[in-house]
Amino acid sequence: MKKIASAICVSGVLAFCAGAVQAADDVGGRNLAAACAACHGTNGHAVPGMAAMAGMDKTYIVKVMQEFKTGKRPATLMHQIAKGYSDDQIALIADYYSKQK
Repeated sequence: MKKIASAICVSGVLAFCAGAVQAADDVGGRNLAAACAACHGTNGHAVPGMAAMAGMDKTYIVKVMQEFKTGKRPATLMHQIAKGYSDDQIALIADYYSKQK
């Protein structure tokens, strides 16, 4: 019985830690995406003439950012900006924007 209680306790701690990591990722993505607001609007709701990021497919955002980062996709500023982010940071930003309505 003691082993079962210990296993349940460990499972609970692991679930809590996983939730805390997920919450940190959500905040991290939001914080990273804040730098994009000047051009792409708050929470990805851009002004006319600029790409709106809110609700965009995560995979597509990552693909486009990687294309900017490698220079495959032409841009005036985005290729410079994208080079400043790690692949993990790009994934966090993409995840954040994909969840916006």
